[in-house]
Amino acid sequence: MTPMQKRLMKTFIGFHVLMYRLTGGRFGARMRGFKVLLLTTVGRKTGKRRTNPLGYFRDDQNYIVVASNAGMDNHPAWFYNLRHDPNISIQLGSKTIPVTARITQGEERERLMAKIMTEAPAYSGYQIRTTREIPIVVLHPKGKLGSNAA
Repeated sequence: MTPMQKRLMKTFIGFHVLMYRLTGGRFGARMRGFKVLLLTTVGRKTGKRRTNPLGYFRDDQNYIVVASNAGMDNHPAWFYNLRHDPNISIQLGSKTIPVTARITQGEERERLMAKIMTEAPAYSGYQIRTTREIPIVVLHPKGKLGSNAA
């Protein structure tokens, strides 16, 4: 990704997050046909809160996100952050939900990947573009289902 592409992506993400928050998810809750949540982690290097809009899937009470990074050869920064500290939060509409992140492996990963490919076949193109195994992350809600977002 060129420096200009990185700046454009950062600007787009910032705008998406701002509009999602200002409208309680009425703007930005869907992107390219995907349902979108806001995932907030703490930067492992900076200690600052970082928020990213991500497409998600459901598996029972859990939320599933894919660290595809559009098929690039490195994981997205948010993945490294949640691997460092799995106690994070998501925002769905106007609700903030504390969750624990868990990276899937083995049979669970294969089952969820099959589910994702059924619901969103476009993800197969991302795996073709890279030699890394694209992580699938389970976000398990803690306790009660959230509070109003600040």
